[in-house]
Parts: sequence; structure tokens; C-alpha cells
Amino acid sequence: MSAVTTTEAAVTVAAAKDAPQVRRRRRLSPGRRLPAARLAGPVLLLALWAAASAAGQLDPAAIPAPWTVVRTGAHLWTDGTLPTDILTSLQRAATGFVIGLVAGVVLALASGLSRTGEALIDGTVNLNRAIPTLGLIPLFILWLGIGETFKVAIIAIVVYIPIYLNTHAALSGIDHRFVELAEVQGLSRFAFVRQIVVPGALPGFFVGLRLGVTGSWLGLVVLEQINATSGLGYMMFQAQNYGQSDVILVGLVVYGVFGLVSDSAVRLVERRVLSWRRTLSS
Repeated sequence: MSAVTTTEAAVTVAAAKDAPQVRRRRRLSPGRRLPAARLAGPVLLLALWAAASAAGQLDPAAIPAPWTVVRTGAHLWTDGTLPTDILTSLQRAATGFVIGLVAGVVLALASGLSRTGEALIDGTVNLNRAIPTLGLIPLFILWLGIGETFKVAIIAIVVYIPIYLNTHAALSGIDHRFVELAEVQGLSRFAFVRQIVVPGALPGFFVGLRLGVTGSWLGLVVLEQINATSGLGYMMFQAQNYGQSDVILVGLVVYGVFGLVSDSAVRLVERRVLSWRRTLSS
């Protein structure tokens, strides 16, 4: 009995040696998502800033220490200046963003789903894209005055262009086989748009949405320095006149925080809406 067992074991070992070796597949994906990974860069930058300030490597008059900026921000918040300016900036950015979002989506759908719409809209939008948006400020001041209207209009233009371009590109990139399949299945126009067009265009739309959110803040920085009496940009412009670099840094930090939070919110919504999609960032 033991001889038979020994023989079977020897045969098994020999077969294992003769069998082709299965190579372990290398993992090429970036790996699992790290918690709060997007905060690592800003935290590292803040640590380097604090270390350089503590070591005396930075001129306090040009780049104040982080704790100086925090004290200045707390003082501006306490005396009511910072909350008022933040609220004004948020209202301007939100109004322009909503108008630009609606315009970008509507124009992209009209251009992407109709050859006539594409002929009338796409070339005009690309011409608008080729013109520096901030270069339109003098013309818009003549048209709309120097009040709030022209500021909102410029922000809307900054927002709608990336949303239109990315959404239109996503619509144009939908595989024609899906259109043929919808025709075979006898889908109505509404069902075709709801079941095929919208899911296919969502990835491009969210890319444009993130660019639009960032663009609204970038445009706001410049616009609030033109005949404004409140807002973060106005606060920074006044601080420049008085050489208050700490106040300027407070405004930049607030802009940066708003930009990071809004972009993170869009990313979160994108992951929820596109949970069916498997990508490297998943």
C-alpha cells in the first residue's frame, strides 16, 4: 500500500514539473484609491510653506507665514469683511455658472443631435472659443454697463464653452452601431436620447462641468477688480494698493478652497452617476 502511495506521489510531482508554469499576472492599474488622497498635495505645500517661514527663508513682507495669514483671515471674518465678500463672490459665480451650464448643455444637444444645429452652432462656438474671453470685457462694458450684468455674462461665457465642447465631443463620439441598434429596436426619439445619448454623453459632460466650475472662479478673480465695491477680488485689489500681502493671500486661499471643494463635489457626483463605468480612477 505504501509503495502504491509513493508511486502516485512521484507521478503527481513529475506531472506538476511537466505542466506549463502559469505566470502571475502583473497588476498594471494604479491600485486602490487612497483616502483623502487629493489633500496630500495641498498639505505638503502648506508644510513646506510653514517650514520655510519658520526657518526665515521667506520675506514676511512678500510671503507672510501661514499663521499670519490665518490671523488676518480670522480678523477679517470677525469684523464682517470676509463673510460679505465671500457671499458676494458666491452669488456672482453661481449666477454666471448656472447660465453658462444651461447654455452649454442646450447648445451641445442642439448641435450634437441635428446636422442643421451643428451647422449653425458649432462654428460660432468655436469662433467664440478662439477669442480670449477676458478680451471681451471692454465690449461688454459698452453693451451692458459696468455693473453686475457684464460680470455675470463674462462668467457665463467662460463656463459654457468647455461644457459645450466636451458634451458635443461626447455626443459626436457615440458609436453609430448604437444608433442602428436603436432603429432596429424601434426606439422613439425620446427613448433614444434617454437610453443611449444621455448615458453616452455623460462622461464628456462631467469633464466640461469640472472645467466650467474652475473657469467660473478664474474669471471671477479678474472681474471683481473692475468697478466692484465688494467681493474677494475687490478685497485683494484694495490690499494690493496698501501693500497688504497677507490679505491677498487670504483671498487666494479662499479662492483655492472654493475651487477644490467645488471640483471635489463634481467628482463625487460623477462617481455616483457613472458608477457603472470601470476606469483607472475607480
